[in-house]
Amino acid sequence: IFEYDLKKIIALSTLSQLGMMMFSISLGLYELAFFHLLTHALFKALLFLCAGVLIHGAGNTQDIRSFGGLSLNFPLVTVCMNLANLSLCGVPFLAGFYSKDLIVELACQYSWGIFVLLMMFICLSLTVLYSVRLTYLSFVGSYGGGTSISVCESDYSLVGPVVILSFTSLVSGPILSWLNFPAPVLIFLPAFLKWGALFF
Repeated sequence: IFEYDLKKIIALSTLSQLGMMMFSISLGLYELAFFHLLTHALFKALLFLCAGVLIHGAGNTQDIRSFGGLSLNFPLVTVCMNLANLSLCGVPFLAGFYSKDLIVELACQYSWGIFVLLMMFICLSLTVLYSVRLTYLSFVGSYGGGTSISVCESDYSLVGPVVILSFTSLVSGPILSWLNFPAPVLIFLPAFLKWGALFF
């Protein structure tokens, strides 16, 4: 949450997702952990590619304090990176939602205790917190004074893989879900727990 290096933020967010996979394994949900590993790999690769384009276009700086307002110079990369960030947060109908929401709902259904559920929801909200912070400081915040080269988006060798990975991270959630779980999973939860993951 207090890191300013773009690549370190993305790398450290991988640790939180690995924690989600270990949490799933600790509940005995091995297939779900593998499913989350697959979906996470796609949108995390997209995040790293977008970060590389931004670092290259911002004069080889990784400090997000010197970014700010990059959405004007990099509109396509902004959309793709925000798509990957929203998928990381588990926004409905993106790749991360199909795996993360299923882990959270099955953990709630098995009722492992209020402490475990509370820690899980706190971890979910921290993921959203650092993702929103990264987006704000990079794209929305005031310009930090770093150099910016908008020519990067006209280089198809840079932007082409970003667009392809954006498409795969959009459709990979439902496709992998149908392949891994051919039978639907039936989950019974009270309304406040059902909305808990989306709220956090």
